Amino acid sequence: MKRIILLIAVSLLCGGPMAVVAAEQAKEAGKLSTFQEKLSYSMGLDVGTYFKGMGDDIAIDTLMKGIQDAYGGSEKLLTEEEIAAVQKEYAEKMQARQAQKMKELQEKNKKAGLAFLEENKKKKGVVVTKSGLQYEVLKQGDGPKPKATDTVKVDYVGTLVDGKEFDNSIKRGEPAVFSVGQVIPGWSEALQLMNVGSKYKIVIPSDLAYGDNGAPPVIEPGAVLVFEVDLRSIEQPAAKK
Repeated sequence: MKRIILLIAVSLLCGGPMAVVAAEQAKEAGKLSTFQEKLSYSMGLDVGTYFKGMGDDIAIDTLMKGIQDAYGGSEKLLTEEEIAAVQKEYAEKMQARQAQKMKELQEKNKKAGLAFLEENKKKKGVVVTKSGLQYEVLKQGDGPKPKATDTVKVDYVGTLVDGKEFDNSIKRGEPAVFSVGQVIPGWSEALQLMNVGSKYKIVIPSDLAYGDNGAPPVIEPGAVLVFEVDLRSIEQPAAKK
């Protein structure tokens, strides 16, 4: 709601209804010539795009009536109590919609993830741990294995079960460095199975990744994640001064 108020307030500061009329007249003439017209029109596009995303909940004519009444100091058609009540009801409605959307995404992703896990574990060379983590050794290294307290340097590529890539340290041109015990459980478990110099393909069930909440906007709720991980080294702790 604060975003709505901010967008409308900025639009009003750009000249109010008269600026909107001027911009519309300029548009009909095929041009927006003044700074006020261009700014007012661009703000109008932002406001319109935002409210368009709200679907049938917003009646644009009534919305404009509210803007004009506020700007012109006209008598309000709703009391402050009615305004607060309807905005509270709408906020609750939006929360319910979002919760339902999250639930549907969870169910869809868990179904797809379970099917992927079932098929993947049948592949030659795939090992399934007690936790449900799946891994395949692509290259076996001969270095030491890291502990949960160690810091490691890795290259990795992360994809979803549909093959869509969401992260890639190689493309960034810089390996990732982090503590083994401070990443998602599936990563922490897999790294402690690997020798330095190894490359594994790991498939992480959602409960060992980001769970039912996901990591928006990249990772949807309930998503199974697939990584190719190249364990480059165990980093030495910085010398104490």
